[in-house]
Amino acid sequence: MNYIDLDHKTILITGAAGFIGSNLVIELLRTVPSVSIIGIDNMNDYYDVSIKAWRLEQIEALGGSWTFVRGNIADKELIVNLFEKYKPEIVVNLAAQAGVRYSITNPDVYIESNLIGFYNILEACRHYPVEHLVYASSSSVYGVNKKVPYSTEDKVDNPVSLYAATKKSNELMAHAYSKLYNIPSTGLRFFTVYGPAGRPDMAYFSFTNKLRAGETIKIFNYGNCLRDFTYIDDIVEGVKRVIQGAPDKKTGEDGLPIPPYAVYNIGNSKPENLLDFVQILSEELVKAEVLPDDYNFENHKELVAMQPGDVTVTYADTSELESTFEFKPNTDLRTGLRRFAEWYKVFYKV
Repeated sequence: MNYIDLDHKTILITGAAGFIGSNLVIELLRTVPSVSIIGIDNMNDYYDVSIKAWRLEQIEALGGSWTFVRGNIADKELIVNLFEKYKPEIVVNLAAQAGVRYSITNPDVYIESNLIGFYNILEACRHYPVEHLVYASSSSVYGVNKKVPYSTEDKVDNPVSLYAATKKSNELMAHAYSKLYNIPSTGLRFFTVYGPAGRPDMAYFSFTNKLRAGETIKIFNYGNCLRDFTYIDDIVEGVKRVIQGAPDKKTGEDGLPIPPYAVYNIGNSKPENLLDFVQILSEELVKAEVLPDDYNFENHKELVAMQPGDVTVTYADTSELESTFEFKPNTDLRTGLRRFAEWYKVFYKV
């Protein structure tokens, strides 16, 4: 592994107004004062843009060397110009159209952002050599694998959603570019990321909105699902460590590069039953005074069948992450949901 000192580096972070991207920017600006960060985000309206704007405000309040560009990574000319102007040494590609269910009804945006956009990033890394490309993959690539916990050694050839297929494609594309052009690249398979100022389409956030509105929440597969919930701070710490550890460049016996390529899981390695998750969420929402003490949760829950594209379990084997970077996510679900509930109360002025 090639250690990268982040001091005085220029880092391009795509999806910088997103949940993970904005928190990563904040962490880097706080802990590496000499770093220069270029952020790009198209600020699309897949979910409430005011949350993205709030995240950017938190970044601006920190000061430091921060430049934000509003644009789409599928715009090749824009990406080429960014690399030409700023010459980033590290690229963290977090821009992507997220969501399993949305990929069934709106497939076009997944092809644009997750495939064309990522291709543009790879091409730019080819022509403007970078020390390390880190990119977001997803636990969705494991599909309906029966073996748990999910290991990066497992075959992931059977995606059950277009979203998962695009993420697996990202890993294959990155591997090809690593082999052909000796670009150090690392993919990160994130497992159900949650926390304050997260994505409103995620269960914990959408459930909260619906419960506040007096609506019924649907719990899929009749509650018989397990999710490896991973708190945002753990994700960011993992990404930060991975950025600093690029795969080594090596030459094979044939004189050609051995791909400097790696993939890691980042998850809590502690799957939670959805019914238990809803119970903890409801308790923390009451404690934060987002919902009243006498709220009747049983009247607002509906157990329903499995959704197309969904999987019954996500469970990360993080042993490689632990052995390589000496890090294991460990924030418990109650603590994470408590922080979310407290943020929610303030943001929505409950």
